[in-house]
Amino acid sequence: MATFVKTRADAPAGFFEAEAAGLAWLAVAGGASVVGVVDVRPGFIELERVAETRPTAAAARAFGAALARTHAAGADAFGAPPPGSGGRLFIGRRPMPAAREATWGAFYARHRVLPFLALAEDAGGIDRAGADAVRDACDAVASGAFDDDEPPARIHGDLWAGNLLFAAGGAVLIDPAAHGGHRETDLAMLDLFGAPHLDDVIAGYDDEAPLAAGRRDRIPLHQLHPLAVHAAGHGPAYGAALARAAHAVLRLAV
Repeated sequence: MATFVKTRADAPAGFFEAEAAGLAWLAVAGGASVVGVVDVRPGFIELERVAETRPTAAAARAFGAALARTHAAGADAFGAPPPGSGGRLFIGRRPMPAAREATWGAFYARHRVLPFLALAEDAGGIDRAGADAVRDACDAVASGAFDDDEPPARIHGDLWAGNLLFAAGGAVLIDPAAHGGHRETDLAMLDLFGAPHLDDVIAGYDDEAPLAAGRRDRIPLHQLHPLAVHAAGHGPAYGAALARAAHAVLRLAV
């Protein structure tokens, strides 16, 4: 069996262990396939190597349906970390807050957007006017303006196109930031960075677990978190995109 090893000498406590716990938690029967963990220890993780193939519309549609089943496995609360993670969450190399909120809006604003907005401001990744718009949007989100009857979903949490690999047996998830969240957040992140055959992914998902009307209008809402993360580490272009998303959210909240 071919494997792939990741090491990090400066890994914070629980870094790769959290990745392994997230993969195990996402490995739901009938759900999306996840890369297998061969070994994990401090500063080290060994994974099964994924032999990538060209994405197809059929594989994308099947993945969408499988992702819906993963999401439906649920979580204990919004922000809840996977069992075995020690309560530690990371997105990329950055720590990410765990939480146990009863409502999605309060969780998302307080624990997914605002912490990374503060980092983006410190790094010069967003200007004052943009940051103020994001804070105003977070006020609306935290107030419950976008809360619905959806229970906490079991989400990947960092589902950009690079963390979705296509192999001969179908799509495979890697590098999660898994936690209890809203299922539309994973779909919005796929949209942000241009996943292949995204229309087919959405169609397969919608066939399995129909999405609420207006999902496309809510994409900027669910992109606030990944854009804030990128504004914190990748510069003002992402800060400008974050501000535009915040203004779109504010228009929706009226």
